[in-house]
Amino acid sequence: MYRLGIDVGGTFTDFTLTNAETGTSIHYKAPSTPRNPAESIRNGIPEILAVAGIDGQALRFLGHGTTVATNMAIERRGARTGLITTKGFRDVLEVGRQLRPHLYDYSQTKPPPIVPRSRRREVVERLAYDGSVETPFCERSGAEAVANLVDADVEAVAVCFLHSYRNSEHEHVIRKMLKAALPDAYVSLSSDVLPEFREYERMSTTALNAYIGPSMAAYFDDFVASAKALAPKVEPYTIHSNGGLMTAATVRDHPVRTCLSGPAAGVVGASETAREAGFPHIITYDVGGTSTDISVVRDAKPTFTSSRQVAGFPVRTPMLDIHVIGAGGGSIAWLDDAGGLKVGPRSAGAVPGPVAYGLGGKEPTLTDANLALGRLNPKALLEGAMPVDTDGARAAIKAKVANPLGLETDTAAYGMLEIAVANMSRAIRSVTTERGYNMADFALFAFGGAGPLHASDLAVECGIPRIIVPEAPGTMCARGILLSDIVHDLVRSAIAPAEPGTWDDVCRFFEEMQDEGGALLTRDGVAREDREFRHFIEARYVGQNHEVRVPMESIDAENFDAFLQGFAARHTQEYGYDIPDRAVETVNCRVQAIGRVTRSEPRFAGGAQALDDAILERRPAYFGSKLGWLEAVVYRRGDIPLNVEIEGPAIIEEMSATTVVLPGQQAALDRNGNIVIEVKQ
Repeated sequence: MYRLGIDVGGTFTDFTLTNAETGTSIHYKAPSTPRNPAESIRNGIPEILAVAGIDGQALRFLGHGTTVATNMAIERRGARTGLITTKGFRDVLEVGRQLRPHLYDYSQTKPPPIVPRSRRREVVERLAYDGSVETPFCERSGAEAVANLVDADVEAVAVCFLHSYRNSEHEHVIRKMLKAALPDAYVSLSSDVLPEFREYERMSTTALNAYIGPSMAAYFDDFVASAKALAPKVEPYTIHSNGGLMTAATVRDHPVRTCLSGPAAGVVGASETAREAGFPHIITYDVGGTSTDISVVRDAKPTFTSSRQVAGFPVRTPMLDIHVIGAGGGSIAWLDDAGGLKVGPRSAGAVPGPVAYGLGGKEPTLTDANLALGRLNPKALLEGAMPVDTDGARAAIKAKVANPLGLETDTAAYGMLEIAVANMSRAIRSVTTERGYNMADFALFAFGGAGPLHASDLAVECGIPRIIVPEAPGTMCARGILLSDIVHDLVRSAIAPAEPGTWDDVCRFFEEMQDEGGALLTRDGVAREDREFRHFIEARYVGQNHEVRVPMESIDAENFDAFLQGFAARHTQEYGYDIPDRAVETVNCRVQAIGRVTRSEPRFAGGAQALDDAILERRPAYFGSKLGWLEAVVYRRGDIPLNVEIEGPAIIEEMSATTVVLPGQQAALDRNGNIVIEVKQ
């Protein structure tokens, strides 16, 4: 029995095929096809199956992660969308929170709303905060709103009535009217997408769900059809932004939940891999061709958030707390108006790619800089499968960076690397030091095609004492999909004083959500013994605007005091204090319904008997103005024996990535095949 994980990135599509009986894996990379992401999947599956010598009949699981939804929002390639809301709230989507993108930079503006005012219609109806009807639904105004959107030729409609998270009746009435008048339109109800309070975030999330819905539905139909044709015995899954798996049917209804699909898989895979290696506290550092994704894992548990910006639009849905910056192997070096050197966020992507790829790229990238510095193989990448033009890379750096700045080519290339590392360092500090974490307590878990290439420099910059580089780091996100479980997130808003008298309502909400989650897991075919339910209460002190999340072992009439103690502990952790005499109020009740997926234990046999047998060559590499060019020993990772120390400077090459060990650092392979680098500050 084989299990296949696929991660569709901006530059490459990664595949990991695992034999569930032996625990051995095959890793594969294919160029992404940005115009039709499903095409790279359709092309790549037969190729990796051929490498394994099997056909699709042998597959029993297929999961995939994708950034299609995020890219669609960034590029504003969504459907022509309309919005129907309560009378008087038409402009909530545009007014928002009146926050500026940057406090002091007046040149930065908010993106225009994805639903223009001309396609935002109002209906006479009104619910109170508790769901009771203040103003009955007016069918005439509903019919006028629907007719207006028919005339506007919309392809999708978002419906967001005030307080519909407490009573969805009016939203279901307008959906029936929409389906009758616009049978082919994609309709999103806020009571389905996000049944919780805060009308702006709920409206924004619902609107984005509708905006990307038609194209995502078409993409998933194509993906599922391709997967079924190649592997008829599997039901394809997709990774959720919260790190769990969901079915294709769920994705069609809630595509907004896939906005961090691929990066979330990497965090899950990193967390599990580090836990098995004995490192419960890690900073995940995923560098691809376009972006760098950073997250904190503490006690082997990823950190979560319920709100973030996607292409400038607020999205409120449970997701892993991942910080993304525009820095990757394809990040382009450029000079600003003052002549200062910048790297990113603009990327060469898969097409045309770095200059060295020979696909028409003219702008020097971070990959070109690493080739010029000898850190990447100057002849070919992907174990010889991708020839590169290092001379062309050096020429581009000289013409575009070195000459304008009056620098030597080596100095200019190393400057590009230093600037990229500084950008990444700031991103890491934003999720660690700024949140009260000491980076010396963590290991840097480096993966992605370019993560291990820069990890040693970054660890020195940040004061991180240890680096972990997993096996096949360039396909970690694809492997993470194979380590994920099915997860459904359910929420009920319960805004009320936290008192014994209101605790019964909280218990009732959790009972309803657990029943609903159980029904969803039954639909997914999860056996009762493979189910787990996690409970969280979001609460705050009376007078506060935002809440903290309190994990609860269970919810029943007897553990009200345990909730108050847990709230005080969480508030102290996040803010450094608690207020014992201040009244507390509950805000949201959340349940995670988890279906455990069978997974195989990874096995690593080790490489050659002697370290010298793993040496590929010795070549000069540049390590800054103080050290200059030094001879680095280049090793083939697959041949390195376990638990044998490697002294830097060294370069470790494999198909999906290259790891750099700086002078003075030591590295070794642990029993699971991870490279563990000890960093000397």
